[in-house]
Amino acid sequence: MININEVTETNKMIEQENLDVRTITLGISLLDCADQNLERLNDKIYTKITTVAKDLVKTGEDIEKEYGIPIVHKRISITPISLVGASACKTPDDYVTVAKTLDRAAKTVGVNFIGGYSALVSKGMTKSDELLIRSIPKALASTDLVCSSVNVGSTKTGIDMDAVKILGEIIKETAEETKDNDCLGCAKLVVFCNAPDDNPFMAGAFHGVTEGDAIINVGVSGPGVVKTALESVRGADFGTLCETVKKTAFKITRVGQLVAKEASRRLNIPFGIIDLSLAPTPAVGDSIAEIFQEMGLEHAGAPGTTAALALLNDQVKKGGVMASSYVGGLSGAFIPVSEDQGMIDAVEVGALCLEKLEAMTCVCSVGLDMVAIPGDTKPTTISGIIADEMAIGMVNQKTTAVRLIPVIGKSVGEQVDFGGLLGHAPIMAVNNFSCDAFINRGGRIPAPIHSFKN
Repeated sequence: MININEVTETNKMIEQENLDVRTITLGISLLDCADQNLERLNDKIYTKITTVAKDLVKTGEDIEKEYGIPIVHKRISITPISLVGASACKTPDDYVTVAKTLDRAAKTVGVNFIGGYSALVSKGMTKSDELLIRSIPKALASTDLVCSSVNVGSTKTGIDMDAVKILGEIIKETAEETKDNDCLGCAKLVVFCNAPDDNPFMAGAFHGVTEGDAIINVGVSGPGVVKTALESVRGADFGTLCETVKKTAFKITRVGQLVAKEASRRLNIPFGIIDLSLAPTPAVGDSIAEIFQEMGLEHAGAPGTTAALALLNDQVKKGGVMASSYVGGLSGAFIPVSEDQGMIDAVEVGALCLEKLEAMTCVCSVGLDMVAIPGDTKPTTISGIIADEMAIGMVNQKTTAVRLIPVIGKSVGEQVDFGGLLGHAPIMAVNNFSCDAFINRGGRIPAPIHSFKN
Protein backbone atom coordinates (compact mmCIF):
# COMPACT_ATOMS: atom_id res chain seq x y z
CA MET A 1 0.00 0.00 0.00
CA ILE A 2 1.36 3.44 -0.94
CA ASN A 3 1.17 5.93 1.92
CA ILE A 4 0.90 9.74 1.81
CA ASN A 5 4.58 10.17 2.75
CA GLU A 6 5.69 8.22 -0.32
CA VAL A 7 3.43 10.31 -2.56
CA THR A 8 4.85 13.53 -1.08
CA GLU A 9 8.39 12.21 -1.44
CA THR A 10 7.85 11.36 -5.11
CA ASN A 11 6.33 14.77 -5.80
CA LYS A 12 9.36 16.43 -4.21
CA MET A 13 11.70 14.31 -6.33
CA ILE A 14 9.90 15.48 -9.48
CA GLU A 15 9.37 19.15 -8.58
CA GLN A 16 12.63 19.99 -6.81
CA GLU A 17 15.22 17.37 -7.71
CA ASN A 18 14.84 17.06 -11.50
CA LEU A 19 13.50 13.50 -11.47
CA ASP A 20 12.16 12.58 -14.87
CA VAL A 21 11.74 9.62 -17.18
CA ARG A 22 14.35 10.45 -19.77
CA THR A 23 12.82 8.47 -22.61
CA ILE A 24 10.18 6.09 -23.83
CA THR A 25 11.79 4.38 -26.81
CA LEU A 26 9.68 2.31 -29.19
CA GLY A 27 11.76 -0.36 -30.89
CA ILE A 28 10.49 -1.41 -34.34
CA SER A 29 11.78 -4.27 -36.46
CA LEU A 30 12.20 -3.31 -40.12
CA LEU A 31 13.43 -6.72 -41.26
CA ASP A 32 10.15 -7.30 -43.13
CA CYS A 33 10.72 -4.07 -45.11
CA ALA A 34 13.74 -5.43 -47.01
CA ASP A 35 13.34 -5.12 -50.78
CA GLN A 36 15.59 -5.15 -53.84
CA ASN A 37 13.97 -1.98 -55.15
CA LEU A 38 15.16 1.21 -53.39
CA GLU A 39 11.92 3.13 -53.87
CA ARG A 40 9.80 0.28 -52.52
CA LEU A 41 12.22 -0.13 -49.59
CA ASN A 42 11.80 3.52 -48.63
CA ASP A 43 8.01 3.32 -48.97
CA LYS A 44 7.82 0.21 -46.78
CA ILE A 45 10.05 1.77 -44.10
CA TYR A 46 8.02 5.00 -43.98
CA THR A 47 4.71 3.15 -43.83
CA LYS A 48 5.77 0.75 -41.09
CA ILE A 49 7.26 3.42 -38.81
CA THR A 50 4.35 5.84 -39.18
CA THR A 51 1.85 3.01 -38.60
CA VAL A 52 3.44 1.37 -35.54
CA ALA A 53 4.49 4.65 -33.88
CA LYS A 54 1.45 6.79 -34.71
CA ASP A 55 0.22 6.92 -31.08
CA LEU A 56 3.59 6.97 -29.29
CA VAL A 57 3.91 10.71 -28.63
CA LYS A 58 0.26 11.21 -27.61
CA THR A 59 0.45 8.24 -25.25
CA GLY A 60 3.57 9.63 -23.62
CA GLU A 61 1.97 13.04 -23.21
CA ASP A 62 -1.19 11.51 -21.71
CA ILE A 63 0.87 9.60 -19.13
CA GLU A 64 2.76 12.79 -18.28
CA LYS A 65 -0.49 14.67 -17.62
CA GLU A 66 -2.21 11.90 -15.67
CA TYR A 67 0.70 10.96 -13.40
CA GLY A 68 2.57 14.28 -13.31
CA ILE A 69 5.82 12.57 -14.33
CA PRO A 70 7.90 14.45 -16.94
CA ILE A 71 8.85 12.26 -19.90
CA VAL A 72 11.56 14.21 -21.66
CA HIS A 73 11.86 12.24 -24.91
CA LYS A 74 9.74 9.94 -27.03
CA ARG A 75 11.98 8.10 -29.47
CA ILE A 76 12.13 5.29 -31.99
CA SER A 77 14.82 2.68 -32.51
CA ILE A 78 14.88 0.51 -35.61
CA THR A 79 16.68 -2.54 -36.98
CA PRO A 80 20.25 -1.64 -38.05
CA ILE A 81 19.75 -0.21 -41.52
CA SER A 82 22.78 -1.98 -43.04
CA LEU A 83 20.76 -5.22 -42.63
CA VAL A 84 17.50 -3.82 -43.99
CA GLY A 85 19.05 -1.98 -46.93
CA ALA A 86 21.57 -4.58 -48.07
CA SER A 87 19.56 -5.73 -51.11
CA ALA A 88 18.58 -2.29 -52.41
CA CYS A 89 21.46 0.03 -51.53
CA LYS A 90 24.38 -0.17 -53.96
CA THR A 91 26.03 3.20 -53.19
CA PRO A 92 26.42 5.46 -50.14
CA ASP A 93 23.91 7.87 -51.72
CA ASP A 94 21.30 5.06 -51.79
CA TYR A 95 21.68 4.80 -48.02
CA VAL A 96 21.32 8.57 -47.69
CA THR A 97 17.84 8.29 -49.26
CA VAL A 98 16.94 5.84 -46.50
CA ALA A 99 18.23 8.28 -43.87
CA LYS A 100 15.99 10.98 -45.31
CA THR A 101 13.02 8.58 -45.21
CA LEU A 102 13.73 7.86 -41.53
CA ASP A 103 13.92 11.60 -40.83
CA ARG A 104 10.61 12.20 -42.61
CA ALA A 105 8.89 9.37 -40.73
CA ALA A 106 10.23 10.60 -37.36
CA LYS A 107 8.91 14.10 -38.04
CA THR A 108 5.53 12.74 -39.11
CA VAL A 109 4.99 10.91 -35.80
CA GLY A 110 6.57 13.74 -33.77
CA VAL A 111 9.38 11.91 -31.94
CA ASN A 112 12.60 13.61 -30.80
CA PHE A 113 15.05 11.19 -32.42
CA ILE A 114 15.18 7.98 -34.44
CA GLY A 115 18.15 5.66 -33.91
CA GLY A 116 19.33 2.68 -35.90
CA TYR A 117 21.15 4.13 -38.89
CA SER A 118 23.65 1.53 -37.82
CA ALA A 119 25.97 -1.32 -38.72
CA LEU A 120 27.21 -4.26 -36.65
CA VAL A 121 30.75 -5.04 -37.77
CA SER A 122 32.53 -6.47 -34.74
CA LYS A 123 34.10 -9.32 -36.74
CA GLY A 124 34.08 -7.90 -40.23
CA MET A 125 32.26 -5.64 -42.69
CA THR A 126 29.97 -6.73 -45.49
CA LYS A 127 29.83 -4.53 -48.58
CA SER A 128 26.51 -3.19 -47.30
CA ASP A 129 28.02 -2.35 -43.89
CA GLU A 130 30.86 -0.39 -45.48
CA LEU A 131 28.52 1.51 -47.82
CA LEU A 132 26.38 2.55 -44.86
CA ILE A 133 29.42 3.64 -42.84
CA ARG A 134 30.72 5.67 -45.81
CA SER A 135 27.31 7.36 -46.09
CA ILE A 136 27.17 8.51 -42.43
CA PRO A 137 28.64 12.04 -42.87
CA LYS A 138 26.20 12.98 -45.63
CA ALA A 139 23.27 11.20 -43.93
CA LEU A 140 23.74 13.06 -40.63
CA ALA A 141 24.34 16.37 -42.39
CA SER A 142 21.14 16.10 -44.46
CA THR A 143 18.79 15.00 -41.67
CA ASP A 144 17.72 16.44 -38.30
CA LEU A 145 16.51 13.52 -36.17
CA VAL A 146 18.49 10.51 -37.42
CA CYS A 147 21.10 9.01 -35.07
CA SER A 148 23.80 6.56 -36.13
CA SER A 149 25.95 3.95 -34.43
CA VAL A 150 28.51 1.33 -35.40
CA ASN A 151 29.44 -1.66 -33.23
CA VAL A 152 33.09 -2.42 -34.02
CA GLY A 153 33.98 -4.95 -31.34
CA SER A 154 32.84 -7.49 -28.79
CA THR A 155 34.32 -9.74 -26.13
CA LYS A 156 33.49 -12.80 -28.26
CA THR A 157 34.86 -11.57 -31.59
CA GLY A 158 37.58 -9.02 -30.88
CA ILE A 159 37.86 -5.58 -32.51
CA ASP A 160 37.50 -4.89 -36.25
CA MET A 161 40.43 -2.50 -36.69
CA ASP A 162 39.57 -1.88 -40.36
CA ALA A 163 36.27 -0.39 -39.18
CA VAL A 164 38.04 1.54 -36.39
CA LYS A 165 40.37 3.11 -38.98
CA ILE A 166 37.51 4.08 -41.28
CA LEU A 167 35.48 5.55 -38.42
CA GLY A 168 38.32 7.90 -37.46
CA GLU A 169 37.99 9.31 -40.98
CA ILE A 170 34.18 9.24 -40.91
CA ILE A 171 34.00 11.21 -37.64
CA LYS A 172 36.30 13.85 -39.12
CA GLU A 173 34.22 14.00 -42.35
CA THR A 174 31.01 14.28 -40.32
CA ALA A 175 32.50 17.22 -38.43
CA GLU A 176 33.43 18.90 -41.73
CA GLU A 177 29.97 18.28 -43.22
CA THR A 178 28.29 19.92 -40.20
CA LYS A 179 30.93 22.56 -39.33
CA ASP A 180 28.43 25.39 -39.87
CA ASN A 181 26.36 23.87 -37.05
CA ASP A 182 29.14 23.40 -34.47
CA CYS A 183 29.89 19.94 -35.94
CA LEU A 184 26.60 18.70 -34.49
CA GLY A 185 26.58 15.60 -36.73
CA CYS A 186 29.24 14.00 -34.51
CA ALA A 187 26.91 14.31 -31.49
CA LYS A 188 24.58 11.91 -33.32
CA LEU A 189 27.21 9.22 -34.01
CA VAL A 190 28.41 6.59 -31.51
CA VAL A 191 31.02 3.85 -31.87
CA PHE A 192 30.37 0.82 -29.64
CA CYS A 193 31.96 -2.32 -28.26
CA ASN A 194 29.46 -4.93 -26.96
CA ALA A 195 26.46 -2.81 -27.99
CA PRO A 196 23.22 -4.05 -26.34
CA ASP A 197 20.14 -4.83 -28.46
CA ASP A 198 17.74 -2.92 -26.20
CA ASN A 199 19.41 0.40 -25.35
CA PRO A 200 16.75 3.17 -25.22
CA PHE A 201 19.27 6.05 -25.13
CA MET A 202 20.44 8.01 -28.15
CA ALA A 203 22.53 8.32 -30.12
CA GLY A 204 23.29 4.62 -29.81
CA ALA A 205 19.82 3.09 -29.74
CA PHE A 206 18.91 0.42 -32.30
CA HIS A 207 16.38 -2.41 -32.37
CA GLY A 208 18.46 -5.58 -32.18
CA VAL A 209 17.83 -8.63 -34.31
CA THR A 210 17.14 -10.65 -31.14
CA GLU A 211 14.10 -8.47 -30.35
CA GLY A 212 10.46 -8.99 -31.34
CA ASP A 213 8.48 -7.00 -33.89
CA ALA A 214 7.98 -4.03 -31.55
CA ILE A 215 8.96 -3.30 -27.95
CA ILE A 216 8.74 -0.51 -25.37
CA ASN A 217 11.97 0.30 -23.52
CA VAL A 218 12.24 3.06 -20.91
CA GLY A 219 15.27 4.96 -19.64
CA VAL A 220 15.15 6.70 -16.27
CA SER A 221 17.23 9.63 -15.04
CA GLY A 222 17.63 11.09 -11.54
CA PRO A 223 21.16 12.33 -10.62
CA GLY A 224 19.58 15.23 -8.73
CA VAL A 225 17.55 12.84 -6.58
CA VAL A 226 20.65 10.81 -5.66
CA LYS A 227 22.63 13.97 -4.81
CA THR A 228 19.84 15.28 -2.58
CA ALA A 229 19.56 11.93 -0.80
CA LEU A 230 23.31 11.94 -0.12
CA GLU A 231 23.09 15.42 1.43
CA SER A 232 21.15 13.82 4.27
CA VAL A 233 24.03 11.44 5.10
CA ARG A 234 26.94 13.86 4.69
CA GLY A 235 30.00 12.57 6.57
CA ALA A 236 28.54 9.08 7.14
CA ASP A 237 30.56 5.95 6.36
CA PHE A 238 30.51 4.06 3.03
CA GLY A 239 27.99 1.51 4.27
CA THR A 240 25.46 4.26 4.93
CA LEU A 241 26.32 6.01 1.65
CA CYS A 242 25.78 2.80 -0.37
CA GLU A 243 22.50 2.03 1.37
CA THR A 244 21.24 5.54 0.60
CA VAL A 245 22.09 5.32 -3.11
CA LYS A 246 20.53 1.85 -3.34
CA LYS A 247 17.24 2.90 -1.75
CA THR A 248 17.07 6.00 -3.93
CA ALA A 249 17.72 3.99 -7.09
CA PHE A 250 14.84 1.69 -6.13
CA LYS A 251 12.43 4.65 -5.94
CA ILE A 252 13.64 6.13 -9.23
CA THR A 253 13.26 2.81 -11.02
CA ARG A 254 9.73 2.26 -9.69
CA VAL A 255 8.70 5.51 -11.37
CA GLY A 256 10.20 4.26 -14.63
CA GLN A 257 8.52 0.88 -14.23
CA LEU A 258 5.13 2.58 -13.80
CA VAL A 259 5.56 4.61 -16.98
CA ALA A 260 6.84 1.61 -18.93
CA LYS A 261 3.91 -0.60 -17.92
CA GLU A 262 1.37 2.11 -18.73
CA ALA A 263 2.90 2.90 -22.13
CA SER A 264 3.03 -0.82 -22.95
CA ARG A 265 -0.62 -1.36 -21.98
CA ARG A 266 -1.96 1.67 -23.84
CA LEU A 267 0.01 1.03 -27.03
CA ASN A 268 -0.58 -2.74 -26.84
CA ILE A 269 3.12 -3.30 -27.40
CA PRO A 270 5.16 -5.57 -25.10
CA PHE A 271 7.30 -4.01 -22.35
CA GLY A 272 10.99 -4.70 -22.89
CA ILE A 273 13.36 -3.30 -20.27
CA ILE A 274 14.08 -0.48 -17.89
CA ASP A 275 17.52 1.04 -18.40
CA LEU A 276 18.87 1.85 -14.93
CA SER A 277 20.97 4.77 -16.08
CA LEU A 278 21.55 7.99 -14.21
CA ALA A 279 21.41 10.46 -17.09
CA PRO A 280 22.49 14.05 -16.36
CA THR A 281 21.47 17.29 -18.04
CA PRO A 282 23.30 20.64 -18.28
CA ALA A 283 20.97 21.99 -15.55
CA VAL A 284 22.59 22.76 -12.19
CA GLY A 285 21.46 20.11 -9.68
CA ASP A 286 21.12 17.34 -12.28
CA SER A 287 24.75 16.29 -12.51
CA ILE A 288 26.73 13.09 -11.93
CA ALA A 289 29.78 15.20 -11.10
CA GLU A 290 27.84 16.92 -8.30
CA ILE A 291 27.18 13.46 -6.79
CA PHE A 292 30.96 12.93 -6.67
CA GLN A 293 31.32 16.27 -4.91
CA GLU A 294 28.65 15.32 -2.40
CA MET A 295 30.57 12.09 -1.77
CA GLY A 296 33.59 14.19 -0.79
CA LEU A 297 35.60 14.95 -3.94
CA GLU A 298 36.49 18.56 -4.76
CA HIS A 299 35.79 17.99 -8.47
CA ALA A 300 35.15 15.09 -10.83
CA GLY A 301 38.59 13.89 -11.86
CA ALA A 302 40.16 14.20 -8.41
CA PRO A 303 41.84 11.06 -6.99
CA GLY A 304 39.06 8.75 -5.85
CA THR A 305 36.73 9.57 -8.77
CA THR A 306 36.96 6.11 -10.37
CA ALA A 307 36.18 4.45 -7.03
CA ALA A 308 33.25 6.82 -6.48
CA LEU A 309 31.86 6.03 -9.94
CA ALA A 310 32.24 2.27 -9.40
CA LEU A 311 30.36 2.54 -6.10
CA LEU A 312 27.61 4.65 -7.66
CA ASN A 313 27.07 2.27 -10.61
CA ASP A 314 26.96 -0.80 -8.41
CA GLN A 315 24.47 0.60 -5.92
CA VAL A 316 22.19 1.97 -8.66
CA LYS A 317 22.05 -1.52 -10.17
CA LYS A 318 21.48 -3.21 -6.81
CA GLY A 319 18.59 -0.87 -6.00
CA GLY A 320 17.17 -0.90 -9.51
CA VAL A 321 16.93 -4.66 -9.97
CA MET A 322 14.67 -4.85 -6.92
CA ALA A 323 12.27 -2.44 -8.61
CA SER A 324 12.02 -4.08 -12.03
CA SER A 325 12.33 -7.67 -13.17
CA TYR A 326 13.40 -6.65 -16.66
CA VAL A 327 16.54 -4.54 -16.69
CA GLY A 328 18.78 -3.99 -19.68
CA GLY A 329 20.29 -1.43 -22.01
CA LEU A 330 23.37 0.34 -20.70
CA SER A 331 22.29 0.64 -17.03
CA GLY A 332 24.89 2.80 -15.34
CA ALA A 333 25.90 6.39 -14.78
CA PHE A 334 26.36 8.44 -17.94
CA ILE A 335 29.43 10.66 -17.75
CA PRO A 336 29.11 12.91 -20.82
CA VAL A 337 31.10 16.10 -20.65
CA SER A 338 28.87 18.57 -22.49
CA GLU A 339 25.61 17.32 -20.93
CA ASP A 340 26.72 17.63 -17.30
CA GLN A 341 27.46 21.05 -15.79
CA GLY A 342 29.64 19.55 -13.05
CA MET A 343 31.78 17.71 -15.63
CA ILE A 344 32.12 20.93 -17.67
CA ASP A 345 33.27 22.79 -14.55
CA ALA A 346 35.77 20.02 -13.77
CA VAL A 347 37.32 20.29 -17.24
CA GLU A 348 37.48 24.09 -17.03
CA VAL A 349 39.38 24.11 -13.71
CA GLY A 350 41.79 21.42 -14.96
CA ALA A 351 40.58 18.61 -12.68
CA LEU A 352 39.45 16.33 -15.51
CA CYS A 353 41.43 15.27 -18.59
CA LEU A 354 40.72 12.79 -21.41
CA GLU A 355 42.93 10.10 -19.84
CA LYS A 356 41.09 10.30 -16.49
CA LEU A 357 37.77 10.06 -18.34
CA GLU A 358 39.06 6.92 -20.05
CA ALA A 359 39.99 5.42 -16.66
CA MET A 360 36.49 6.19 -15.36
CA THR A 361 34.93 4.34 -18.28
CA CYS A 362 36.47 1.10 -16.96
CA VAL A 363 33.74 1.07 -14.29
CA CYS A 364 30.80 2.77 -16.03
CA SER A 365 28.46 1.58 -18.74
CA VAL A 366 28.97 4.16 -21.42
CA GLY A 367 32.34 5.58 -22.34
CA LEU A 368 33.94 8.70 -23.73
CA ASP A 369 30.70 10.57 -24.31
CA MET A 370 30.15 14.02 -25.84
CA VAL A 371 33.81 14.98 -25.63
CA ALA A 372 34.77 17.98 -27.78
CA ILE A 373 38.34 17.85 -29.12
CA PRO A 374 40.39 20.20 -31.35
CA GLY A 375 39.22 20.35 -34.96
CA ASP A 376 42.71 19.63 -36.30
CA THR A 377 42.92 16.24 -34.55
CA LYS A 378 44.11 13.62 -37.08
CA PRO A 379 41.70 10.82 -38.10
CA THR A 380 44.27 8.23 -36.98
CA THR A 381 44.40 9.84 -33.53
CA ILE A 382 40.59 9.61 -33.31
CA SER A 383 40.86 5.94 -34.36
CA GLY A 384 43.48 5.37 -31.66
CA ILE A 385 41.19 6.81 -28.98
CA ILE A 386 38.35 4.59 -30.27
CA ALA A 387 40.60 1.51 -30.21
CA ASP A 388 41.61 2.18 -26.58
CA GLU A 389 38.00 2.51 -25.46
CA MET A 390 36.89 -0.57 -27.43
CA ALA A 391 39.70 -2.59 -25.78
CA ILE A 392 38.37 -1.64 -22.33
CA GLY A 393 34.94 -2.97 -23.29
CA MET A 394 36.28 -6.11 -24.98
CA VAL A 395 38.55 -7.21 -22.14
CA ASN A 396 36.14 -6.35 -19.34
CA GLN A 397 33.06 -7.91 -20.99
CA LYS A 398 31.10 -4.67 -20.84
CA THR A 399 29.61 -2.06 -23.12
CA THR A 400 31.79 0.92 -23.95
CA ALA A 401 31.28 3.67 -26.48
CA VAL A 402 32.91 6.72 -28.00
CA ARG A 403 31.16 9.93 -29.05
CA LEU A 404 33.89 12.41 -29.98
CA ILE A 405 33.32 15.79 -31.59
CA PRO A 406 36.30 17.30 -33.40
CA VAL A 407 35.20 20.93 -33.56
CA ILE A 408 36.43 22.36 -36.86
CA GLY A 409 38.17 25.73 -36.44
CA LYS A 410 38.44 25.53 -32.65
CA SER A 411 41.23 24.47 -30.29
CA VAL A 412 41.89 23.71 -26.62
CA GLY A 413 40.34 26.24 -24.24
CA GLU A 414 37.59 27.38 -26.62
CA GLN A 415 33.93 26.39 -26.18
CA VAL A 416 31.30 24.78 -28.37
CA ASP A 417 27.56 25.15 -27.71
CA PHE A 418 25.12 22.51 -29.00
CA GLY A 419 22.06 23.84 -27.17
CA GLY A 420 19.32 21.99 -25.29
CA LEU A 421 20.11 18.72 -23.55
CA LEU A 422 23.34 18.37 -25.55
CA GLY A 423 24.72 21.37 -23.63
CA HIS A 424 28.06 23.07 -24.19
CA ALA A 425 31.62 21.88 -23.77
CA PRO A 426 35.16 23.14 -23.47
CA ILE A 427 37.52 21.71 -26.11
CA MET A 428 39.70 19.11 -24.37
CA ALA A 429 43.36 18.43 -25.13
CA VAL A 430 44.28 15.25 -27.01
CA ASN A 431 47.59 13.36 -26.84
CA ASN A 432 48.97 14.02 -30.33
CA PHE A 433 51.88 11.59 -30.32
CA SER A 434 51.40 9.51 -33.47
CA CYS A 435 49.63 6.15 -33.62
CA ASP A 436 49.55 6.15 -37.46
CA ALA A 437 51.56 2.96 -37.96
CA PHE A 438 49.45 1.09 -35.40
CA ILE A 439 46.10 2.11 -36.89
CA ASN A 440 47.24 1.57 -40.50
CA ARG A 441 48.05 -2.11 -39.86
CA GLY A 442 44.39 -3.06 -40.49
CA GLY A 443 42.85 -6.44 -39.72
CA ARG A 444 41.32 -7.56 -36.46
CA ILE A 445 42.42 -7.67 -32.83
CA PRO A 446 41.53 -11.20 -31.60
CA ALA A 447 39.09 -11.83 -28.77
CA PRO A 448 40.75 -12.10 -25.36
CA ILE A 449 41.23 -15.38 -23.51
CA HIS A 450 39.31 -15.64 -20.25
CA SER A 451 40.45 -18.91 -18.70
CA PHE A 452 43.45 -17.10 -17.16
CA LYS A 453 41.38 -14.13 -16.02
CA ASN A 454 42.85 -11.98 -13.27
